Amino acid sequence: MTLVRYQNPLPTMFERFFNNELVNWDRNNYSETETTLPSVNIKENTENFEVEVAAPGFDKSDFDIKLDNNLLTISSEKRVENEVKEGEKITRQEFSYQSFTRSFTLPEIVEGDKITAKYENGILLINIPKKEEAKPKPAKQIKVK
Repeated sequence: MTLVRYQNPLPTMFERFFNNELVNWDRNNYSETETTLPSVNIKENTENFEVEVAAPGFDKSDFDIKLDNNLLTISSEKRVENEVKEGEKITRQEFSYQSFTRSFTLPEIVEGDKITAKYENGILLINIPKKEEAKPKPAKQIKVK
């Protein structure tokens, strides 16, 4: 007779709490305000990785991108100030500020000192080039002597 270990398809909250990804997610990806985090696409080709961050309404000066060892951290804080003109008063104010931080562990195969970023049409694009030794090499014909 073979014993089969039971696996619950719906893990308990206790099991989820100790899941490493869940624990690290809050530390590496958070928003100080009650806003949602910007969506991220990560693409890879033979030359580089591309990280696209959807962040409409920001300015390029709002972003802070840091690389510490192999941890890439993208953060932003944008304050929205409402100007009150003479004779006006604010009866309700919901504008405040937006901030977020997203962190990604980069593989050893990237050139950290050659990372570039640009912000265009609401998308922050971060280009992370690969090291030469990580790029695929063309096939080589070897002659038999």
